[in-house]
Amino acid sequence: MKGLTVRWSLADAPEGVEEQLTSYVAETSHARFTGMDGLAYKTWRMVPGAWFEGCYVFADDAARAAFQETFTASAAESPGSQIIGSAPVLIEPCEIVAIAEGAAGFEAAPRA
Repeated sequence: MKGLTVRWSLADAPEGVEEQLTSYVAETSHARFTGMDGLAYKTWRMVPGAWFEGCYVFADDAARAAFQETFTASAAESPGSQIIGSAPVLIEPCEIVAIAEGAAGFEAAPRA
């Protein structure tokens, strides 16, 4: 499986950015990626005060490459960059070695 990690630094982000990002994901971004062609799944991760990232898993190389090219071209103007006040510090393709679903199951939800 083909992965992509996009990470922003929150070190110099404005106060309250974590709540703004959480609300943006719940109200807008989650719906944008739900059902997206070529995307197996996306997770949003954050360590408050440190970083915010999107982790994508694509069906194949072509889907990842197409998304990465389009996103990279406008990364500095993306909604995440606008909220944080800076462009991503990392846009990195990777290989997803395996995925396991635990006994608790998996729930796709816009807010945890």
